[in-house]
Amino acid sequence: MKTGSRMLEVLGATGRCSEIPEEDDIYGWLVGDWEAEVIQFDLGDPPFRSRGEWHFGWVLEGRAIQDVWIVPPIVERSPATSRIGNRYGTTLRVYDPCLRAWRITWINPVNGAHNSMIGRRRGSDIVQEGTAPDGSLMRWSFVEIAPDSCRWLGEQSPDSGVTWRLWAEFRLHRTARHNTAVS
Repeated sequence: MKTGSRMLEVLGATGRCSEIPEEDDIYGWLVGDWEAEVIQFDLGDPPFRSRGEWHFGWVLEGRAIQDVWIVPPIVERSPATSRIGNRYGTTLRVYDPCLRAWRITWINPVNGAHNSMIGRRRGSDIVQEGTAPDGSLMRWSFVEIAPDSCRWLGEQSPDSGVTWRLWAEFRLHRTARHNTAVS
């Protein structure tokens, strides 16, 4: 009986596919390994704080970027890890040439989360927008982007975008062991 699979081997890609215009490659700079300070404002007062790790890579012949987002980090996880603020999921960001934008799917099997969004550059930021399971609008924005750091903000709007409430903030720093910043 065969116990292995080449799936992970054939999933990965060495870089962006030439079919994606360089100006539309808004996520390539993320490829590599990141650590995060996690602050969630929707899980109580005071805000819920934890740490996390995030790993990005090109996949599917360079037509997509996939990540694995882990909170708390692997070294802090155990079978007793609380489900509150717990993430061990993946996002697939696939370039759509008709939209000149990225179709995004996030899945977290730990808590059953599944979100779909569209990602685009907005000025110097990257903004991902979609609808939350409760019907409210949501957006996730990469801001203050630098080669080795950024902030990632999660917001929801219960009133069709008139007002936005910050419910999560992640301060990301590229790990020293895998510094693969793309210029």
